[in-house]
Amino acid sequence: MKQTFHIIVSGIVQGVGYRKFALAKANELGITGSVKNLATLEVEIYATAELEILKAFISLLKIGPERAKVYEVKFQNHDLINFNNFCILKD
Repeated sequence: MKQTFHIIVSGIVQGVGYRKFALAKANELGITGSVKNLATLEVEIYATAELEILKAFISLLKIGPERAKVYEVKFQNHDLINFNNFCILKD
């Protein structure tokens, strides 16, 4: 059964290709949703997929791209959102 996670990633995650990384990994895993930078210098992600796929995605988000330093990845269940794809939203 599909679920949606609301994810907040903190650390050095802006200006280092983190959103593009999240987009690429989401597309590889077949996840739909969105990613955007927040004014708090965190990254916000909504991701919809099967639970096991979301867990794999979270593991990848904890690593991030080479130039990022991920300090924390917080996530919680969110009401199901049926996205058409995964996209980067403008700040």
